[in-house]
Amino acid sequence: MPQELQLQVLPEVAGTADLLTQYVANQLKCPIRDIKHITILKRSIDARQRTVKVNLKVAIFFADEDIVHRHIGFPEYKSVQDAPRVIVVGAGPAGYFAALQLIELGVKPIVVERGKDVRGRRRDLKAINRDHIVNPDSNYCFGEGGAGTYSDGKLYTRSKKRGDVNRILELLVAFGATQDILVEAHPHIGTNKLPKIMQDMRAKIIEFGGEVLFETKVVDFIIKASEIHGVVVNGGDVIEAKKVILATGHSARDIYELLDRKQVLIEAKPFALGVRAEHPQSLIDKIQYSCDYRGEFLPPAPYSIVKQVNGRGMYSFCMCPGGVIAPCATAPGEVVTNGWSPSKRDQPTANSGIVVELRLEDFKPFEKHGALAGMEFQKAIEQRAFLLAGETQRVPAQRMVDFSQSKVSSSIPKTSYVPGTTSTELGEVFPGFLTQIMREGFQEFGKSMKGYFTNEAILHAPESRTSSPVRIPREDYTLVHPQIKGLYPCGEGAGYAGGIISAAIDGEKCAIMCVESMQ
Repeated sequence: MPQELQLQVLPEVAGTADLLTQYVANQLKCPIRDIKHITILKRSIDARQRTVKVNLKVAIFFADEDIVHRHIGFPEYKSVQDAPRVIVVGAGPAGYFAALQLIELGVKPIVVERGKDVRGRRRDLKAINRDHIVNPDSNYCFGEGGAGTYSDGKLYTRSKKRGDVNRILELLVAFGATQDILVEAHPHIGTNKLPKIMQDMRAKIIEFGGEVLFETKVVDFIIKASEIHGVVVNGGDVIEAKKVILATGHSARDIYELLDRKQVLIEAKPFALGVRAEHPQSLIDKIQYSCDYRGEFLPPAPYSIVKQVNGRGMYSFCMCPGGVIAPCATAPGEVVTNGWSPSKRDQPTANSGIVVELRLEDFKPFEKHGALAGMEFQKAIEQRAFLLAGETQRVPAQRMVDFSQSKVSSSIPKTSYVPGTTSTELGEVFPGFLTQIMREGFQEFGKSMKGYFTNEAILHAPESRTSSPVRIPREDYTLVHPQIKGLYPCGEGAGYAGGIISAAIDGEKCAIMCVESMQ
């Protein structure tokens, strides 16, 4: 059996095999020739002191031992071609992991996705970036892989109690992700690598008898006597099934509107909203690592910060080291920002959503919309930003210090946001209470992170799709909708997840409960 050891070492030791072996030999007081191999099991960075250290958990194989490598494989899938079927609405992580779990349990998934496959999505992403054309069914949010595929691929989750995180990570490795995601404290695949993984997941679903239908938009639910009987898709075709897993993602506003029209119970849900702030990555490195140059052995530094301002939480969200800001509108007449990083996180800028928690009472001006009040609040800000920026996919932007001083920036440098920016007083985008919290909050951020509060930082507005503004209720144990038998609200779009891992876990849970109800 290998010996496990917890270490805290300098970055160059963690990143150089020979130095790490020498360090371990010194720690164990053994000859270096006795150490055959070292496997890194866990890795995290400790930047709390001026000298940055790397925490490692390692397995040490000695000269007389065989090296045992971790085996990652697929569950035992069998053909479900002729098995009972379940409709899965949405081909994001919740939908695809639900489909794979259904196959594992001997049930046939029919995945219906309004958008295109990952390759087809690229043309529409190019169109929104270059030509400012928004395809409402194929964009950064809709299409194979969902929002995560072309917006970062972060795998960190705080939702350890929701399910087996390692199972999800190992499945991603089986589908082609690097084993580093099993090691890093904050694992990340990268938007350049996720598309191939999603393609391989689809191929596996089809190989074992499932179906994946693209450009197939659900336009109605067939409900009889408070029980789901299938869905109607664009073109009027009917797909019949008595079980539907609804995994549409947090931006499928038409689904919320459809449920509301059909008087299917939904609820307004608090969410968070704000801006996306971009700094030079070198500045964030300097702040976080307390050095002028991070060197070759440290990754681009992330940050996480939260403050209470006027009784509200203001915090960083979806922080992207070495990343870019992307246009994530899902309909003409609105602008929305989000961020992503490639796998190497090698872009010169760092960006993060900086958002403020909202409460249900904030949506009172839209109360006539009932459960959709929060969605209409969100939509109004996105549409106002569109008008202020010039009615294209350019976004309102302002330097950080200028924003806090209510001063229109005389110039905005080129940022990573490809469609471009328009210098705007961002107070015109947001309600007054929200603007005031952010003006004060950025100054508070600067007190904790010396150098963060600077006019080198450019704020882009809005960051508005942090989570769903609607919750589709479900029973605690069965996960079925309390009103509609056979309907399983799932993932981010239903208000039960917040990222790739938690969505995947929720997809598997809904699939398990769905199959259990069929037996």
